[in-house]
Amino acid sequence: MTTVSPAPSSRDLPHPAREEIRLEGVLHALSDPMRLRIVRELAAKGVELTCSQFDLPVTKSTTTHHFRVLRESGVIRQVYEGTAKMNGLRRADLDDLFPGLLDCLLTAATHQAGRHDST
Repeated sequence: MTTVSPAPSSRDLPHPAREEIRLEGVLHALSDPMRLRIVRELAAKGVELTCSQFDLPVTKSTTTHHFRVLRESGVIRQVYEGTAKMNGLRRADLDDLFPGLLDCLLTAATHQAGRHDST
């Protein structure tokens, strides 16, 4: 797999190039409730967030795993800013490759969350 990095560094994280992002990888990444929760929050905020800004009910190592799956599937981009790892949704890439998919999934997830909150 070819990766795209801004500049070689021991802290650069591998990301798939836009043309390497696969639908099945994106769907797999978003099939997990915790990963979908991360993506929903990134989409709602519309800005990059640090890992520590997410309040997930899982261990730190599990949280790290979820972010790695999202990054390696091409759903998010992670970059270091100082000591903070910033996470941003690759919305433009996903919208270009799979038009309407992200919006549809986010709408469905919001609808589902509303159904579960009202029961």
